[in-house]
Amino acid sequence: MNKLFFIFLVLLSLTSCENKLSDAEKKYYENIIQYRIDKDNFMQNDPTSPFNAKGKVPFNKLKYFEINLELRFKSKLMIYESQDTIVIYGTKGEPRKTIRFGYLNINYRNHNYKINVYKSRYDDLDYYSIWFTDKTTNKESYGVGRYLDFELNEDLNYEYDIDFNLSYNPYCAYTHSYSCAIPSKEDYLDIEVNAGEKIFHE
Repeated sequence: MNKLFFIFLVLLSLTSCENKLSDAEKKYYENIIQYRIDKDNFMQNDPTSPFNAKGKVPFNKLKYFEINLELRFKSKLMIYESQDTIVIYGTKGEPRKTIRFGYLNINYRNHNYKINVYKSRYDDLDYYSIWFTDKTTNKESYGVGRYLDFELNEDLNYEYDIDFNLSYNPYCAYTHSYSCAIPSKEDYLDIEVNAGEKIFHE
């Protein structure tokens, strides 16, 4: 289906709802739809994607929950005073050291939840990770858990966008050639995160 026509059909269905979307919300929907189209293209065609890099894996379009405006949040990063080094495990059983760096607070339907941010090092570079499980895990979403990208901002008062519509599966969700970090019990969110990527193999 033509990409622009697909976007038009989605927006047409949205504007028929009783509560009309604002222009900003319509633009947000367009951006998420475009993001999903671009990701499918990368997964199918890029030689570095998990479907191509370690032997050809059959590709099907990725599956997603409907876009959920309720599951977008703003939050400041709270850095732990004591940044403990902990061991987590990959899906192939290997131990991995990471630092429990900080956390983000979100309020969803009048309940507060904490999201941990982890700091790891690879090729002499620091990188930061969010991974989580929730009530959809191993049902509608991938059984190991899902991830959110996180880029540290040096401004301590910076408000981060926490958008679960951008939550995604790690590469091990598509092929056993990869090992991915398994979220700990502390990374469980006691809600249905019915946004973002769904389980790939059913």
